[in-house]
Amino acid sequence: MVEIKQREAMDPAYQWDLSSVFESDETFELSLESLKEQLPEVTAFKGRLSESPEVLADAIDTLENYSRQLHTLYVYTSLKRDQDQGNDTYQRYEAQASQLLSEYAAATSFFQPELLAIDPEELEDFIRRSERLQFYRHYLEDATRQRKHVLSPAQEKLLAQAREVLSAHSDTFSLLNNADLSFGTIKDEAGQEVPLTHGSYSKYMESTDRRVRRDAFEGLYAQYEQFKNTFASLVSTQMKSGNFRAKARHYDSARQAALDSHNISEDVYDTLVDTVNEALPLLHEYVALRKDMLGLDTLEMYDMYTPLLGDPPISFTYDEAKDVVLKALAPLGSDYTAILTRAFDEKWIDVYENKGKRSGAYSSGSYDTKPYILMNWQDGLNSLYTLVHELGHSVHSELSNTHQAYVYSNYPIFLAEIASTTNENLLTQYLLDTYQDKETQAYVLNHFLDGVKGTVFRQTQFAEFEHFMYTQEAAGEPLTAQFLSKHYQELNAKYYGSSVNSDSQIALEWARIPHFYYNYYVYQYATGFSAATYFAQGILKGEAGMLESYVNFLKSGSKDYPIAIMQEAGLDMTQTDYIQATLNAFNERLQAFKAL
Repeated sequence: MVEIKQREAMDPAYQWDLSSVFESDETFELSLESLKEQLPEVTAFKGRLSESPEVLADAIDTLENYSRQLHTLYVYTSLKRDQDQGNDTYQRYEAQASQLLSEYAAATSFFQPELLAIDPEELEDFIRRSERLQFYRHYLEDATRQRKHVLSPAQEKLLAQAREVLSAHSDTFSLLNNADLSFGTIKDEAGQEVPLTHGSYSKYMESTDRRVRRDAFEGLYAQYEQFKNTFASLVSTQMKSGNFRAKARHYDSARQAALDSHNISEDVYDTLVDTVNEALPLLHEYVALRKDMLGLDTLEMYDMYTPLLGDPPISFTYDEAKDVVLKALAPLGSDYTAILTRAFDEKWIDVYENKGKRSGAYSSGSYDTKPYILMNWQDGLNSLYTLVHELGHSVHSELSNTHQAYVYSNYPIFLAEIASTTNENLLTQYLLDTYQDKETQAYVLNHFLDGVKGTVFRQTQFAEFEHFMYTQEAAGEPLTAQFLSKHYQELNAKYYGSSVNSDSQIALEWARIPHFYYNYYVYQYATGFSAATYFAQGILKGEAGMLESYVNFLKSGSKDYPIAIMQEAGLDMTQTDYIQATLNAFNERLQAFKAL
């Protein structure tokens, strides 16, 4: 049986190098203690913000400097924890950093109420009289924009102190899902006993052996069935927490509160759901085609990811993928590819799965660290797409951090998925241009169709269900496992149509989605993919100014509100056009796939 190795047994050449963040754990511990001692410097400005423009500017500088150091500490502990979630030392480090984050939030809870207590005309006079505050104008406008949702200093401090309690369920889900659950083993295509893990599950879902797919699907969901009531309690607490926070801050709903943090209208969310729902017949057409091509009487959900054309005609090891990445993303220019080369050479990427490693993939870093990438690489096309996706995030971070001051460097999630999925679109076109044989062309088109299915249709399905859970909890409906499974099954049937059997363990899928703990996050995958299609098509066509506009967007961070940044880049995301264009591309490539 193939066993997952302990981290110490893995080749360090394929592990990220965190020594540039802290040379050693001892260095981290000293920095943590030093930062704890600096906390009184933050509270020294309490009650003084209205004294003068200079005092207000000094306060902002001090808070931003402290936040910058704290973010680096927290990123280090998170990365260390995720490389082996069973490591007690890094669990403790992460808990200590999280505690200091809560203390910082409590210590700075005075800031926004005091800032809002300054008369708007007086604040404008402060800005006019101070060049330092003029630099912070957008920051101040954003902070005061939510004036009616900021509480009294005492209430703000109480909410800040409750931060850990209100988010503990998310940490519990992560530990249960990633560290404690064991999915046992299955037999692979050769009949060899192999471990079933989060990392290997997606690989088995792509197997051309239906028995392997079924065993992996049933083996995984058997564990969620066993703990379904616990998972229901955790996700219910997430909805309660979000609704409580929104109500405490006088929002009409948790969704309104989440989207308002970046000044995004709820209409953007509804437009996405409505537009995708209108296009569900396209998804039904593709699902029916999948059923026919696989020659099945009934299509199961575990049949949704296997390539329709059998084993892939192309596959890549990680080392081979590096060359493909540089060629596929060459249309983004030499400066962009130079950053990609640094990512490989400077060991930003933690490549392979090891025992206790967090599942999935992500890009994470702070203003003063490299934008690191966690992977769980499996040779094949999916991991290649995941790699270019996460590199999109990391290059976005690198460009934003390089061209913006710390206060404006952290781009919002709403924009993040555009950078990652533009790369995916460019990779698809590169593969279609490079591999001209009919078999590979059809395979790549199939992969694109599955990508839209998974990123636009499936993430919108998640977004619709997440909003359903929040609204049902707000209405007083108990979110029991039975209730959630019943409604998830109905939603799954609506999205995939009559060709697929939704009356199966897929009803429990809600239990394993970590993004339901991210507070209205998933819809941005779908909007981001759609915006990415717009940019990728324009760049590949050589449209005048498109590449420059796109790279300028990557450099923009949060210097303005996300909708405005996109409008400056030539895309209005308040309209349906860009979503419909992606769905049109799906239809065109579906017909091309049928023709092949």
